[in-house]
Parts: sequence; C-alpha cells; structure tokens
Amino acid sequence: MRRGKLRIYLGSAPGVGKTYAMLSEAHRRIERGTDCVVGFVEHHHRPRTEVMLHGLEATARREVAYRDSTFTEMDVDALLARRPAVALVDELAHTNVPGSRNAKRWQDVEELLQAGIDVVTTVNIQHLESLGDVVESITGVRQRETVPDEVVRRADQIELVDMSPQALRRRMAHGNIYKPDRVDAALSNYFRPGNLTALRELALLWVADRVDEYLQEYRGEHNIRSTWQARERIVVGLTGGPEGRTLIRRAARLAEKGAGGEVLAVYIAASDGLSSASPKELAAQRTLVEDLGGTFHHVIGDDVAHALLEFARGVNATQIVLGVSRRRPWQYVFGPGVSATVAVESGPDLDVHMVTHDAAARGRSLPAVRSARLGRSRLVWGWLTGIVGPALLAVLLHQVVPELGLANDMLLFLTFTVAAALLGGLLPALASAAFGSLLLNYFFTPPLYRLTISDPRNIVAISIFVGVAVSVASVVDLAARRTHQAARLRAESEILSFLAGSILRGDDSLEALLERLRETFSMRSVALLERAGEVEPWTTAASVGPDPVGRPEDADVDMPIGENMALALSGRVLPAEDRRVLGAFAAQAAVVLDRQRLVDEAGRARELAEGNRIRTALLAAVSHDLRTPLAGIKASVTSLRSDDVEWSEEDRAEFLGGIEEGADRLAALIGNLLDMSRLNTGSVVALIRETDLDEVVPMALGGVPDDSVELDIPETLPMVAVDRGLLERVVANVVENAVKYSPHGRPVLVAASSLLDRVELRVVDRGPGVPDEAKDRIFEPFQRHGDAPRGSGVGLGLAVARGFTEALGGTLTAEDTPGGGLTMVLTLPTAGDTPPAAPELPASVVT
Repeated sequence: MRRGKLRIYLGSAPGVGKTYAMLSEAHRRIERGTDCVVGFVEHHHRPRTEVMLHGLEATARREVAYRDSTFTEMDVDALLARRPAVALVDELAHTNVPGSRNAKRWQDVEELLQAGIDVVTTVNIQHLESLGDVVESITGVRQRETVPDEVVRRADQIELVDMSPQALRRRMAHGNIYKPDRVDAALSNYFRPGNLTALRELALLWVADRVDEYLQEYRGEHNIRSTWQARERIVVGLTGGPEGRTLIRRAARLAEKGAGGEVLAVYIAASDGLSSASPKELAAQRTLVEDLGGTFHHVIGDDVAHALLEFARGVNATQIVLGVSRRRPWQYVFGPGVSATVAVESGPDLDVHMVTHDAAARGRSLPAVRSARLGRSRLVWGWLTGIVGPALLAVLLHQVVPELGLANDMLLFLTFTVAAALLGGLLPALASAAFGSLLLNYFFTPPLYRLTISDPRNIVAISIFVGVAVSVASVVDLAARRTHQAARLRAESEILSFLAGSILRGDDSLEALLERLRETFSMRSVALLERAGEVEPWTTAASVGPDPVGRPEDADVDMPIGENMALALSGRVLPAEDRRVLGAFAAQAAVVLDRQRLVDEAGRARELAEGNRIRTALLAAVSHDLRTPLAGIKASVTSLRSDDVEWSEEDRAEFLGGIEEGADRLAALIGNLLDMSRLNTGSVVALIRETDLDEVVPMALGGVPDDSVELDIPETLPMVAVDRGLLERVVANVVENAVKYSPHGRPVLVAASSLLDRVELRVVDRGPGVPDEAKDRIFEPFQRHGDAPRGSGVGLGLAVARGFTEALGGTLTAEDTPGGGLTMVLTLPTAGDTPPAAPELPASVVT
C-alpha cells in the first residue's frame, strides 16, 4: 500500500488564513472530482471560514470524557473506515484530550498517511518544536502544543500562507479573527507589530531552508555542478593556522550584508597521515564559526584546491574566502599555492576573496602534525627531478656551453641529486647519482659518446662524484626524515598535552573526543565498541561519521581497550607509528565513557537520595500530622457513641464540629500528598482556556475565614490562559499559608495587576516574613519554616502551588513585604496571545 501524501499550510500567526486556504484547496479538488472529506476543521466562529465549510462532507467527531466533562476529537477510526482520497485535518500541533487514541493530532495524521490517505493540514511556525525557545523570547509565551520538526519536514508539499503584520492587524481590528471584546487586548499584546514581524521572518527563513533542501535534491538528481546563486553561501577555507579566526569573522560580515547568508567553514586534510593542523586551534575555530551561526565541515582530499572547489560547488556556494598564503616569496617556485589555484579554477560562478592577515608571507612553521612517510606527489617529483633533470641538463650543456669544464658539469649534476633527495628521499637521489654519472661519462669525458674513460683522472673524478652524490643524498634524506620525525613528535606531544588537559578539565563529551580523533587521523568514521563478555556481541557506545562499523574485525584500524572495549576506525590503514597517539585517544575515550556513566549514576543516586528523603518526611508526616486529626475524630466519635454520659446538644455540636474540622484537615493533607505525587510522576495535564481572574480567586477562598482576606482585583484585567482547577488550587494553598502566618486582625491582601503580556497576583501578609536564604527552600516538599506548630501541615502546600504554577506556564516567587511580612507573587500569561478556545475543547494556542 502506498503512503499518503502530506500537504501543510504553514502560517506565522493565528488569523493569516491557513484554514481558509486549506478549505479553498478542498473545493478546487472536489471540482476536479477528488474525494475530499473534512476530518477536523475548527472555524472559531469566523464567518468567512464557516462559509467555506458549506458543501464539504465531514465525518462526525468522537466524544471523549475527561474530568466530568465531555470533549470532541477527530474520529480516526471513522476516517479510516470512510477511506477518502483526501482528508482535511486542521491544527496539526493540537494535543488530544487524555484518553484519546493518540496523544497528539500529528500522530493521528501519521495513521491516515500510513493507510494511504492524502492529508491536507495547517500549522503555525510557533508550534515547531525546535523554535519553542525562540518564540518564547520574542512573545514571552511558551508554546505548549508543539509538533516535531521532522514531521513537518517530511511533508510532500509545504505552502507558506503569508500576510504582512499591518494587514493582519487590520483583519484583527475588523473582528475577522477574535471577538470584539478581545481585539484591543490582542493588538496590544501578542499581535504587536514587532512580534508579528519576527514570527513572519521565522516562517520565511524556515520555508527557505526547506526550499533549499529541495533544490539540493534536484541538483543532485540531475548532476548539476554549476552554482545557482539563489542565496549567499560563503565557504571559508581553513588550514588550521592562526589566520583562520580572521577569515571566519570576515566571512560572517560578508554574510550579514545579504539576508539569509550562510557561512560554511571547511578544513581539508590529506588522506596520507595525520592532519596538518593543531587540534586545539581547529577546535577553537569550530567553536567560533558555530557561535557566529555557521557550520564546520571536515573533508579529506589529497589535492586541497580541488577538494575545496568540489565542496563549494557541492553546497551551491557563491563565495569562497581564503587567506593570503603564509609562504615566503621564494617558496612559490614549488607551485602557485592553494589560494592562486582556487582563484584561477573557480570559474565565473564563484567569487574568491583573498583576505590579508598578520601571518601572511611570514613563512609556514613546521606542521603541528605530519606523517614521516613522503606522499605520492613528493615521490613523483623526486623521481622526475632525479631522472628528467639530469637528462635536460646534459642536453643544455652539450648544445649551449660545451666547454664549461668537467668540474662545473659535475657540480651542476650534483645539484639535481640533492634536489631529488630533498623531494623524493634516498632512492630517487641514488638513481639520480647513477644516471648523472653515466651522462657525464657519455657526453663529457673522452672518448665522447662512449661509456668508457681513457684518462684515469676522469675515472677518479667520476668516482668522487658518485661518492659525494651518494653521501650528500644520504645526509639530505636523513635530515629530511629527522625533520619529519621532529614534526611528528611535536604534533604527538601537542595532542597528548591537549588530551591530558581535557582529562583534567573534564570538559570533553565522548562524541566530541571521537570527532577530534576522526579529524586528527583523517578517517571516515570512528566507533567506540564494547561488550559484556568475550562471547557477547559488540555494541556501539558512541560513534561519529557515516557508516560506523559494528565489530572491530570489520574496521580498517582497531585499537583494543582492555578485554571488552575497542576503538574501530574506518577510512584507511594507519601506519604503525600512528598507533601511539591512537592509543592515547583510546585511553581517553575509555576515561570519558566511564566519567559519563559515573555522572549518570551520581544523578540516579541523587534521585534515590531525594526519594529516600521524601519517604522519610512522609513517614514523619503520617506518624504525627495525619494521626493527630484522626485521634481527634476518634475521640469525638467515641464520646458520641458512649452510653455512660448524656451529652447536651451543645456538646454534640462541638463534637461534630471537631469531627468536621479533623476531616477537613485530613482531606487537605491527603490532597496535597496526592498532588505532590502527581507532580513527581509528571502526570499533571493542564487544559488551558481563557479565564477571568476575578472568577477564580473568590472560589479559592472557601477554606479561610471571611474576614481574613481583602480582595483588590480590577474588572479591567485581561483574561489569563490557565487551567481553572489548577489555578484555584494554587491560590487556595498560597492564601491559606499567608492566613496561617498573618497576625490576628491583619487581613491578607490579594491584589492583581497587569504588566505587558503577564498578570501578577500578589498575596501580601504581615507575618514574621522569611529570610532571603530561605525564600527558595520554602517551596521544597516537606519544608516548614520557623516555629510552625505540629499539626499545621506537612509542608507541601507551597511545593504543590509552585508545581501547578509551572504547569500553567507561570511563576511563583516570594518577596519581602515593605514594613514586614511576606508577599507571594504569582505571574500568569495573559490570553492575548491565545485565540478563542473551541466550545468543546479549550486549547492553549489555536493554529
């Protein structure tokens, strides 16, 4: 069975017209003969949207009972049984009522897609899970109904429903989105021009990224290599040198000049040994580019210029930023360098920026890490210099300056032998010496053009030439190898020093360490494997790179760590001299893995200790605070049942009052214990709806004397987005705590006010107050400050109040009351950012 196709109408804010656009698409499809059915569409009493529902078949909604109320949700079973070609499902991020088939509506949609039904749906940009923090920083409201980004990214089509902030505010002012009594509050809070502009930018950028993914797929499928300059993409070529940070900052400034600019820093390492850069410097540059909003990439390639251009064209880059070469002028005899090569071969579709820096033309220091073995290109150049060079020199001397003299000829031939030793090592130099001696014998020693020597002095001269050439070649080759070995030792010492420092600092994650290992050795992937015993299968503790192996024997390089742990590297075979550094990485990986597990175990131990503390406190509470009212009830009931004493009506009323008071105290204690248990298990589910504060607060004061509280709640306060039941419990617990500590005759003041997009409820008492160091501690479970008498509670009221407040998206803090006492400040989100709740089911935000 084919999977259904998903089409999403994405908007930046409520009211931009997502549902209207979805219904318009449904009418167009019906006109073309497509079987479309409305699975769930909420019109929110918007006349234009209601009109669009006319003529569309809709499935009946399923009723779900929850908390003595009945709500309606989309009936997935009915849709599956009806099996239309296209189902319309509004509000993809909606949270279903507890007891529904799935927790989230996007899971319902997934079932329809699996059944082969095409789905058209809607969602707002603020409901994407990855943007929750960003949206909260813009609007001040945390979106509780979210949908995973991957669900939206997998959509076959995403259409942006866009509207300018000014037009959306006009639509709001005309009453086309909210009821007239809510328009002013919405325009001054959530629908402020700045909020709408920022949300619109988020939506545009997110859709642009998605379009870019489609573009990359299309270019790959059609093998398009040229650059399409749809947006500015700047590639920074890094060498691991000190100029890298300058290049990254310059690229970031270039990206800022164009909207949507992107910076991609790339380090290209050779595949024949350790990378030629300091891991510490590369790590610093990686952090810098990520802090500036770019990405860091590690590429393996023998030809740096070619690999850099391939990477730039592969990511559809428009510009390349390179640093001016650090080589000295005389070093250009060995080639034009990477920067010049990239500039020449970039073509018309890539702009190349050459950036000057402090290290330009000052010479390249010894590489921090370099293989002792010579690369293939060095060997080729060594053999060409040792063989072709003497041949060309012989032709030149024989034709142009034949009378230069044998001694000068030997010195010139010796120059090529030394050059061959420098480039290719000992073997090309020996071959150059032998070949040069033959050329000297044939062209420059009598008899000419014959491989014989008539003059004994020439025999001695050529013998000396061969001996000197071999000696010089050996010394030069030995010096070059010693230089490479010194560079390797320096690189190894730097890596080992860095690893030792990271051990002491304890700041490396296992994945970061394996990534550094992969970059250092230029490997394709690295995996840390472990097993429970010698006969048990291997499992992957951590891995980086594509296609990591699952067994050490499948890897190109494996490094055992004890008996049941190993590092497995894929990409190429490492020389034996690299295993010492690899062993250091392996030991560090084992240490980091053990440290992570110890941290996890310590966290679990802390949780167990906290659980033990709570259990101990609960036993203490049960042993006294719960038994005290039970004892009073038992005594009163025993007295009433006694036949020995004839109680008066006043006595009976007093006994019954004591029973009622004890029962109320028990009910409050047990209620707080149950609420604390719900908070600890995460089972508190808030059903958010618009609520007037002056309707909830008076209902919460039933447990305190009438004359113990003064209310000051203006009727002009904006509505708040809360769960009425949870808010009532919060206010009741806070007020009861304040009344308990407030002096007799000094009523507690409960006052409310609005501030931007929040409403503050202040509960002010004139009691003894709480020191600053104890203000946070009083919200912990089983904490009773000061000399609170036994029987006054188990210390859960404020803990439950704060837990419920956080579930509502608000805050509960303690402040000093001017003149003495304590003020509890309850901050709640207003409903200005929340569209009207559906009549059947309130929702925190409507898409």
